[in-house]
Amino acid sequence: MGLLNLFSKPRAAVHRLPTGSITVDSNGEIVTTTVSSSCPRPVLQNITEEVLTLFREARAKHLPLAELNLHFASLQITARDMRGGAIIFLSPRIASFPDTPAT
Repeated sequence: MGLLNLFSKPRAAVHRLPTGSITVDSNGEIVTTTVSSSCPRPVLQNITEEVLTLFREARAKHLPLAELNLHFASLQITARDMRGGAIIFLSPRIASFPDTPAT
């Protein structure tokens, strides 16, 4: 049986990058979302918590931050402050390859 257990180990799940928008209130609760339900809810909650933290810290330091753009290698996050809450846009970045000359 030990040999069979070797092949039945759980594998890491691979998820698509989230696409869509999320609207959150000032408590970090998701009000509306257009992101697919296949995207794990904890991933969306982590994104919203980090965005709200950035806006709160900017407000505490009296920095006029109304919008932020975060560019990762494969995901772009754009967020707008909405009086304590936020609207967050998620869009995967498509890898672009340079045109190769035809031979």
